[in-house]
This record gives sequence, C-alpha cells and structure tokens, in this order.
Amino acid sequence: MGSGKVTDWQGKHVTVAGLGVSGVPAAKVLHGLGAVVTVVNDGDDERARAQAAELRALGVTVRLGDGATLPEGTELIVTAPGWKPDKPLFAAAAEAGVPVWGDVELAWQLRGPDAAPWLAVTGTNGKTTTVQMLASILKAAGLRTAAVGNIGVSLLDVVLGEEQYDVLAVELSSYQLHWAPSLRAHSAAVLNLAPDHLDWHGSMEAYAADKGRVYEGNRVACVYNVADKATEDLVREADVEEGCRAIGFTLGTPAPSQLGVVDGILVDRAFVEHRHKNAQELAEVSDVNPPAPHNVANALAAAALARAFGVPAQAVRDGLRSFTPDAHRIAHVADVDGVAYIDDSKATNTHAAEASLAAYESIVWIAGGLAKGATFDELVAGAAKRLKGVVLIGADRALIREALARHAPEVPVVDLERTDTGAMRAAVREARRLAGAGDTVLLAPACASMDMFANYNQRGDAFAEAVRELGAAGA
Repeated sequence: MGSGKVTDWQGKHVTVAGLGVSGVPAAKVLHGLGAVVTVVNDGDDERARAQAAELRALGVTVRLGDGATLPEGTELIVTAPGWKPDKPLFAAAAEAGVPVWGDVELAWQLRGPDAAPWLAVTGTNGKTTTVQMLASILKAAGLRTAAVGNIGVSLLDVVLGEEQYDVLAVELSSYQLHWAPSLRAHSAAVLNLAPDHLDWHGSMEAYAADKGRVYEGNRVACVYNVADKATEDLVREADVEEGCRAIGFTLGTPAPSQLGVVDGILVDRAFVEHRHKNAQELAEVSDVNPPAPHNVANALAAAALARAFGVPAQAVRDGLRSFTPDAHRIAHVADVDGVAYIDDSKATNTHAAEASLAAYESIVWIAGGLAKGATFDELVAGAAKRLKGVVLIGADRALIREALARHAPEVPVVDLERTDTGAMRAAVREARRLAGAGDTVLLAPACASMDMFANYNQRGDAFAEAVRELGAAGA
C-alpha cells in the first residue's frame, strides 16, 4: 500500500489522525468505501466529542485524548495536514512500515479513470489569489473548473462529487505536499519561498523540499519565479516527465521560456511559436486587480499555468479582468481626513507583509500577533524608510518592537498591551494620531491572528469596523 493505487478498500484497516476540517470527511469517505476506520485525536474537548459522536453513530471507532498510539492492525494512516511529522504516531508508523497519507493524497488516489488533470500552486504567499485568478482564466476559456484544495473547497468532495471538470486549479500547502507522495500534476508553480511554518517542518531545507514536491512528475510545465532563485533550484531538482519545461515568470522583460512585463503589458515568450523572437500579448497591467507588483507576479504565474494547459491569450485577459480579490487582501476600507486605511489582515507572515509594505510610500503600520517562529529584522530593515509610525498588538509584539529598535529607532512606536476585543479599536485610534494627510494606515500584521481573534477574517473585520467608526465620528 505504498504509492500504488488502492482499488479495494473493503476491510482495510485505516487510522485517521485528527478530527478537524479534513479528518471527519476523510473518515466518512473511507467508512463508506468499506474500510475499517479508527480515528485518533489528541484533544478531548466539547467540539471533538460532538464530532466523535457523529462518527460513532456511523460505526467508526474514535479514540479521543490519545493521538500517540498506533491502533493495532493499522495498514494506512490518513492524517490531517496540520499534524507535525515528528509526532510519535508517525514514528510508530515508520517502524511498522505503515504509509502515511494526507487528505490530498487520499483524494488523488480516489480519482476516477477520467479524472480532470490538476494545475497546482504552492508558495509562501499569493497561493489563494493565484489559484482564484487561474480558475477565472480557465472559466473565461470555457473550461469546467473549480478553485480547490487548501482554499477551503475539499478535494475529496470534488473528486467524489457528481460534477465533471475539465481541469482543477489546486492550492496546496507545504503540509499537504509533505503527505502526498504519489501526487502528479499536469503543471505546477512555486510562487516564492520564505521562512514560514518552520516550527512544523523543522528547517528551511525541509520546508523548501516539501514545496518542491509539487513539481514531481509534472507533464507540461514547472513554473518558477525568476526573482526567487530557490524556486528555480527546486525545478532543477525535480524528477519530471520527458518534455516537461521550466517556465519562469518575471516583473521584468521576459527571456525565451518566460512570461513577463513590457511597457505595462503582460507578455508570453514561453507558449508561442518561435519564442526566441516572438512574444504574445496577454493583458495589460491595469487588467490586474489590484495592480500591486506582487499581484502582477501572481497574475503571471496563473497565466503561465493556464497557457501550459493550452488556454488562448484572450481568455487570460478576460479572466484577469473578471477576477475580484478576496476580502482582507490589500482591501481599501476608507479614506478618513486624507489618510487611506488598508486591510491586509491576510498578511499572516513576514513575506506577505513585506509585499504589502512595499506597495505604499508613507505608512503607519499596525502589526503583531502570533509569530510562528518568524524573525522580523529583515522585514523591518527593508521597510524602515517607509514607516511613519507603528502600532503593535498581539502576543509576540515584543519581537517586532526589538527589530524596530535595531533597524528603525527613530520611528515612533505605540505598544498596545491589550488583547481584549476593543484592542483593534484602540490600535486604529493610535494609528490615526500618528498619520497625516497622504499617509496610509496599513494593517499587515506579519503574524497569525489566533492569539486575539478566531482567524484573519475576524481581525480584518475588526479593523474595518474601527475605521468606519472613525469616519462616522466625523473624525
């Protein structure tokens, strides 16, 4: 039961590690296929007990509060993507020769014989936007498609659902790739690589290697970022199918086998006849929403994957024009007294915040939250000259404060110790005090949100609400 396809699940003993978003559907699917399913879960809280009751009613065995012991007779583990590779359960599995799959591997294994090919996207930042742009372009070409994977639409649901697709735009996290040994995409892109989730992967090398797995077995194109050599290195190391090409994207003028930008036009010098002297116009930079540099890079990556699938140039333009970005992704909330208030709560790591900070000239920055093992020196040093002031919130704000003291000592900093629900309102008021006409107040926390909020959406909503209160007060 290695990476070969499993055709008969009847009576197979499968252990599902973790209840959560992917664990419950995986357990139900496997049970429905006739497998003997045991779910193990570390936690034993109210939510876990409710999920366990639902599964037990179907005849699934659930062990709460014991995620470390390998159940007797286990032939396969299907794990939630968040479970760290160093957990005792996986050490026991390795010793017993039991393979470990994630939900993505399970979905890959359960595809039918005429399943739609996958165009896969990974990277530290920009994955969701790029996958949504890609789906928009594919739809504009008249293809039946969906944006799926780490984006919130379960691959299991899509693979086992009634609907037929021509091609899928798949967002994959490093966690999901780690547990997907036999996944083979039609074409794939690694958008960028920056330190993230190192507490999970253990090292930058292990993190990069997991991202690089997306290129394994690609048939048509491995899309990489010309400005990020680490992504090109991963292409070089990948074992791909004969004839698969390395395709770069760049914000500069593209060389042959690249997509890039010339005089405000997105151009393709990869999927054209005589690419050494010809280029195909795809769209204008102004067709990209918003046209911030990192987002133009996302659009080029999406275009490269679509073109690898044979989509015409016109569909790239139409798809980019009809795309609307997610909430909390560089969203303009309001202008109050000549100050622009921007919600980029989705900037949950330093790399995303760096892209955000680079888009504005004079910034009052609201930052902080859970650092997830990140360091902030590089981010602060790079942004120092644009910072007019900083308001810090959240559990790990001291790490950012120390980096500011080292690299931007003259920038005024307000350190908010509060973590109650009114903290964001206070942060916005402090930011307003520091900002003048022509400045941008930017929520780009560079940290996760779970110390103070349920998720980055709630954090962004709190910011937007506080800004609207400012405006309503005739501030």
